[in-house]
Amino acid sequence: MRKEFKLLITGCLCLLMASCQSRPKKENQAAEIPQIAENTEVAKGLSQQDLSQYETAYFASGCFWCVEAIFESVKGVKEVISGYAGGTEKDPTYEQVSYGRTGHAEAVVVYYDPEEISFFELVQVFFGSHDPTTLNRQGPDQGAQYRSIAFYENEEEQKIILAYMQALRDNKVYDRPIVTEVSPLTKFYPAEDYHQDYEKKHPNNPYIRNVSIPRLNRFKANFQDYLKENAH
Repeated sequence: MRKEFKLLITGCLCLLMASCQSRPKKENQAAEIPQIAENTEVAKGLSQQDLSQYETAYFASGCFWCVEAIFESVKGVKEVISGYAGGTEKDPTYEQVSYGRTGHAEAVVVYYDPEEISFFELVQVFFGSHDPTTLNRQGPDQGAQYRSIAFYENEEEQKIILAYMQALRDNKVYDRPIVTEVSPLTKFYPAEDYHQDYEKKHPNNPYIRNVSIPRLNRFKANFQDYLKENAH
């Protein structure tokens, strides 16, 4: 894990860990699954899994192919679904979002076991796996659809995100201001089926080879303690 983030763990852990570990299970978790993925091929895949015991976290930090692969490598994460969030338009398509025709950003929903990893640690993964100082851009991808957003589903998650962002500022981890949005999760729309597990299914795609895999490898080098055994 990068030195800066190790220091932040020490500084933030005492402040946040108690609430992270004791965070109660969200109510009606099982009901969220069909609501999120209704009438899609993704829904069929989700319906074959029992995800009711897992918590959810939502993030946007550039191309969702990259973000999905990063969170899939993290211990305690059961499933990651690519999709769209942050806008108000209903049922957006990839063509609409990728051309900047909606207010949505490419995003992911992370299903995780709070007994293995906390929301606080997922926030660390989020900030440690992208550049939160680039406005409407991540790597070669430009536009508001690639902006950085940390979503929250309750006040406690909001506090954790804001406290960690303040710790990043206080420790001067970045030379430029953090531009990450902190927004309430209102609706998540799963992306089309062919986007799911895209990096795993298309390792020879030029974008995957030149952008996504190097980004994943940088994350792995900095966060070795957070990786699943088969992700090293």
